[in-house]
Amino acid sequence: MAEKENLVIVQEEDGINYDSATPFAEYLIKSIAEQGYSLETSLADLIDNSVTAGATRIEILINTENTPFTLFLADDGHGMSEEILKKCMHFPSASLEDGRNINDLGRFGLGMKTASFAQTRRLTVISRAGADNQYAARTWDVEYLRKKQEWRIIINTEKEINALLAAYSALSSGFLNEFNDYTPNTIVVWQGLYKFEEYLDGEDKSNSLKTQITETTTEYLSLVFHRFMERLTNPLSIRVNNTRVKSFNPFPTNHPDLRLIESKQKSIKDDVIKLEGFVLPSRSMDESKDLINPWTTKSKGLLDMEGLYIYRADRIILLGGWNGIIRKSTRLQLARLRVEVGNKVDHLLHLNVAKSQITIPYDLKIGFLKYMSELKDQAEKEYHNRGIRKISSKKTDSLPLLFDRKASSKGSLLEINDDFPLVKKIMENLDEDHKKTFIILNKMINNTVNKIRQTHEEKVFVELDEVKEVESSLKNTILTLLNGGTDKEIIRTCILPTLGYRIDTIPGEILNLLN
Repeated sequence: MAEKENLVIVQEEDGINYDSATPFAEYLIKSIAEQGYSLETSLADLIDNSVTAGATRIEILINTENTPFTLFLADDGHGMSEEILKKCMHFPSASLEDGRNINDLGRFGLGMKTASFAQTRRLTVISRAGADNQYAARTWDVEYLRKKQEWRIIINTEKEINALLAAYSALSSGFLNEFNDYTPNTIVVWQGLYKFEEYLDGEDKSNSLKTQITETTTEYLSLVFHRFMERLTNPLSIRVNNTRVKSFNPFPTNHPDLRLIESKQKSIKDDVIKLEGFVLPSRSMDESKDLINPWTTKSKGLLDMEGLYIYRADRIILLGGWNGIIRKSTRLQLARLRVEVGNKVDHLLHLNVAKSQITIPYDLKIGFLKYMSELKDQAEKEYHNRGIRKISSKKTDSLPLLFDRKASSKGSLLEINDDFPLVKKIMENLDEDHKKTFIILNKMINNTVNKIRQTHEEKVFVELDEVKEVESSLKNTILTLLNGGTDKEIIRTCILPTLGYRIDTIPGEILNLLN
């Protein structure tokens, strides 16, 4: 070993000289924490670990009475032995090449550490492998690393663990809506939330943090983990201070007016990417102004929620916006695209550490664009047809309307309401032959109105389930027109298309009537 200009140069047995390149722990931890995390995305990353560990009840509690602020995230998952805890606290704790369960929400083996250090400089994890075992704990403390200038994880004493458990228990019982018979197996502790403590003054610190955790964070978690909260068996429950988080599904498929366009899917490696476009009804533009509605969250509008929702193993990793594929637009506020992917295509989508950003590769982006073009057309049509949103879809309304609204694959169809008083009166005063003529006229009006609105659906015989019934109805219609003296050519070129039928698909028996 030789010394030159105060630099230590080490020489291996094979004659290669090298410098030691052990990174400075303090600097590296502060650097890797800058991965684009917000408070809500940091907490979501921690919840990923809880869900993967089988947790069904999770508490997020924050003490803002004194500084440094302390946050606890506790779960009733299966917990960790001390040996596994030690491994999980390392950077990283898993390899990207490792095989993973399809329900594993992890990715890099860095999430818990990077998410935590984006918010705190002292991270402690307390855990036990089941209720019959003792708790163990490990702590990363950036100030301790700065002093020692080495990579060291603190092994917490029994006294330190008990003090943190007591602080957690006191905080948990001090808030409302606590879980019954609940004792967590893992508790993540953040002691000091520097972004709130260092950059804000006085009461602003506490108020800002309270707002961030009780409003922004709860709303974000209600979206990101809504499928886990809606599971029929062992649904996930999340408590944030006094609040039990309620799930919010951006695709309320139980709503009769939410319209799905034809879905597409593509196989990639051992996984599948599925695209499902949805068009919200135009009346949602009015309904979304209400505090509680099925279309938007409390703080977001339709424009905010327009766009892509990418689900990875049932967890939303991207919500709203079009990820640079197309531009957001007022005319597209009724469009939402649900994308389903598994956790085996992470490398293709370039998922970042925070699981909040993806990059869609070029070949996939072309497929997305083709599908989006159809969704875009349908959403714009619905947007421009917003004038019909006041037309009732219920015949039981106290005030009957001239048109009824009926759902179809191309949007809401308008049809003259047979129970509208004036229409009903006319029908009552007509004889049977004139009733048939009036019904034909109504059909022509309905189809013409919907064609103008671009929601008209042509009737193709080869696609109809009840062909015989439709043939009989059309045959009677043509005979009624012929008996009334209507010219055959007018029926062929004007009336049949207006009734919604394609001439090239009409059965020969019926066409013979017009030859």
